[in-house]
Amino acid sequence: SYSGVKLLLHGLCSNTTVKSLDLKGNNLRTVGAEALGKLLRQNKSIRSLTLEWNSLGMWEEGFSFFCQGLGANKFLQRLDLRNNQINHQGAGELAVALTQNASLQELDLRWNNIGLLGGRALLNCLHRNKTLKRLELAGNNVPGDILKAVEQALDHNQDRETILNEAQNQVYILNKEVLSLKDEKNKQFLDFMDTIDKQKEEKARSERMSAARVSQLQEALDEQHSIMNSLKAKLQMTEAALALSEQKMHNLGELLNAMKQEQMSLSECHFRELQQQKQESADREGKLLHDLSAASEKNLLLRNQVDELERKCKVQQDQLFQVKQDLANTTAELKLRAVQAEERLELEKRRFKQSLEDKESLRVKEVDRMTQHIEASEHSMQERIQRLEAIRISLEEELSQVKAAALAERGQAEEELIKARSQARLEEQQRLEHLEEKLRLMTELRDEAQNCCLRQKEMVAEAQAKAKQLSLHADGLRRRLEELQQDLNSKEEEKVTEVNKVKVELQEQIGRLEAERTAQDGLREKIAALERQLKALLSNHREALLDKEGEISLLLEKLRMKEAEISRVREEEAQRASFLQNAIMAYVQGPHLGTHSSKK
Repeated sequence: SYSGVKLLLHGLCSNTTVKSLDLKGNNLRTVGAEALGKLLRQNKSIRSLTLEWNSLGMWEEGFSFFCQGLGANKFLQRLDLRNNQINHQGAGELAVALTQNASLQELDLRWNNIGLLGGRALLNCLHRNKTLKRLELAGNNVPGDILKAVEQALDHNQDRETILNEAQNQVYILNKEVLSLKDEKNKQFLDFMDTIDKQKEEKARSERMSAARVSQLQEALDEQHSIMNSLKAKLQMTEAALALSEQKMHNLGELLNAMKQEQMSLSECHFRELQQQKQESADREGKLLHDLSAASEKNLLLRNQVDELERKCKVQQDQLFQVKQDLANTTAELKLRAVQAEERLELEKRRFKQSLEDKESLRVKEVDRMTQHIEASEHSMQERIQRLEAIRISLEEELSQVKAAALAERGQAEEELIKARSQARLEEQQRLEHLEEKLRLMTELRDEAQNCCLRQKEMVAEAQAKAKQLSLHADGLRRRLEELQQDLNSKEEEKVTEVNKVKVELQEQIGRLEAERTAQDGLREKIAALERQLKALLSNHREALLDKEGEISLLLEKLRMKEAEISRVREEEAQRASFLQNAIMAYVQGPHLGTHSSKK
């Protein structure tokens, strides 16, 4: 029932799961059409709607409400309106709705009553609707040229959508590649900065370690100075204590040997530490050189990637140039087709003019022949009428003569009249019947002549109507030619606008690519600056290493000088020890010498 359908449609207004709805053969009428319009306004999930055999076009108000809902809908993709008795007014309302709708892709209008005006309205709406891909108009009394124009418009929409999809896919791929390149460059930059930070930390650590080692060496030298001072004190103490005992001399000798061993061990330790520092500095230099080689390889990779990007940009520019050439070729083909269409139209015009002239000459000949035939038939009929009139006059004369004879003979033949009354009556009746038959034949002939005249007049009227129809058909063909010319002009304008749009989009893409190229150049400059910073850091590190090596060589020279001083002090101590020993020996041998001299 209508209330059930209305309740169903009102319930579906807020539904979000139904994707396809089939209401075929339900005779929805005005209430159902209004409910469908409300459903199309509010529902956001239905993608396919089948309304075959519902006679929606019979109810103009309900169908207009349905068309308003279709114009406001943004989600429906397929609509089936077959066998709904839609006339040219309903087709106009559908065309208005299609100019507002931007989601419908398939529309089935077969077996309706759209006609020429409805087909023109739908064709005009396709100039503004760019999403409709399929429109079925079979069985609608739509002329073939309009159907071809509709197919061309639908093909144009499909071509435009494919071009837009390809351009969007290319833009999406380019954006993804650019984002991936940016991410890779950011990662590489972050890795590069991390390596730089690590190198800075290692450099700071090595500087701290070298400072610590230098402080340790300074402390060792201070300790050696203190040891030397203590040794000097001990030597002074030994010089003061040499006179006391030789044991102390022996202890001093052992202490000197121990000091020598300690000094040798300290010198060997210092030498090993210096060799280790040299080895570590060489290892660090090797690591730094390896990091530099890795950084240079990364730079080469980045340069290769930049070259690859430039090659891709060139390929894309070639593709853009190819697209431009294709567009130029298509525009040339369209112009050639337009010229061919104009030539065909000219040929059609000439053929039509020739056919019109031939038909006009045939019509004139036919009219002349018909007028001649009618004039001949009228002349013959007039001759027949004149002959019949002469016969009638002769018959009337005969009747008058008969009456005069009867009146003249009446007196003479009253007796015979009574006798011959019956015979005269019979003869009179026969004559009257004969005359009535002649009159009937004359009336029939007159009716036939009038019918022939009427038929001739009808044929003349039909010929004039055919001539009017031919003139109307010629006017319609002229209007169709004008409409085709207008359609061609509008299509050329649309092609020019679309070509301009594509050019603008290509220029925008080229601008974006140039911006990306400038960004890549900026990244290259940053990489070069970082390489320069690395070179400066390496040169500074090498200078620091050279300074450290100079300091180490100075420290070694100081050590050699200290060792020379220590050896000199040892030699002096040995001389002093030998002097002391000689003095002691002289002191021991002194009394003997005194006694010997006293004896003398």
